[in-house]
Amino acid sequence: MAKSKNHTNHNQNKKAHRNGIKRPLRKRHESTLGMDVKFLINQHYDARETFPARSP
Repeated sequence: MAKSKNHTNHNQNKKAHRNGIKRPLRKRHESTLGMDVKFLINQHYDARETFPARSP
């Protein structure tokens, strides 16, 4: 009995390029969940100094 095929990549490249390989869409604002809290607090104070007209 013949051995079974383990792997093939035939036609996958053509299928992928048929509609074009696109870059993943970037989000407008990255989430700050899970970021270092100390960094986020510092970032908040830095933004207040950088853009005084926009600070609350």
